[in-house]
Amino acid sequence: MSIVVSRLYIYPVKSCAGIPLDAAAIGVAGLQHDRQWMIVADAGGFMTQRAYPRMALIRTAIEADALVLDGPDMPTLRVPLSVPRGEPRQVAVFSQTLDAQNDSAEAAAWCSAFLQVPCKLVRVHPEAQRLADPARVRAWIENHEEDASGMADANAFGFADGFPLLVTNEASLEDVNRRLRAAGHADIDMDRFRPNIVVSGLDAFDEDNIALLRVGDIRLGFVKPCARCGIPNVDPRDASVHTEPGATLAGYRQQEGGVIFGENGIVDAPPGAVLRVGDAVEVIYDF
Repeated sequence: MSIVVSRLYIYPVKSCAGIPLDAAAIGVAGLQHDRQWMIVADAGGFMTQRAYPRMALIRTAIEADALVLDGPDMPTLRVPLSVPRGEPRQVAVFSQTLDAQNDSAEAAAWCSAFLQVPCKLVRVHPEAQRLADPARVRAWIENHEEDASGMADANAFGFADGFPLLVTNEASLEDVNRRLRAAGHADIDMDRFRPNIVVSGLDAFDEDNIALLRVGDIRLGFVKPCARCGIPNVDPRDASVHTEPGATLAGYRQQEGGVIFGENGIVDAPPGAVLRVGDAVEVIYDF
């Protein structure tokens, strides 16, 4: 069976609903528009579905000149993609800080009304330089010297948890669903895991043993397995919170770094590179 890109997703606002795509521009920061905005509580700290599962109901779209937000019983909000460079403010994503800038008062009011907590919408500041763990990236490049030659150890990106990309495997999802069905639970869709790139044609959890994917001139380095938090337990259809698939995964996917599903990655791509659903994938294994 051929190995191909089967799905592409972006999540313009961190922890809000994603957008499935047929094609996406890709560069060192990941897929274009991915996690370039974030909702920040007035009291400080970024907001996610971990504490605010209702964020799953904020639907997003990208138009030619605007980020579009919609939510149940809310008016449509359009946030211009192009705005004057604002005064930078420091925001934190876990232990890292980076420069952001506040979006409009209208956006703050919209988010505050929907989430019922005072908050603001911020976007990555044009001068922000948040890097994927340079020491880990450098070690990965050194360990894969031949295949990773020329890949940068400085990979600046936006508000994603730790790396520019998350890659998952269709067969791994089916393995989880098979176990869920055996226990009397309903299947889940891949959107629970919020990937950017989904690949089909691999065996279940083959990604554990992959160093790098090549898609034409694009290279995707698998730098770190993705340890899962509770967000996959949030049903994106209604924001209800469950114990699955987390409980099932914890029963057989516990590794040194946590309960693992998917791979965090870095990107090497030529200017103007575009990734498309259906693109053929070459796999470089880690053994």
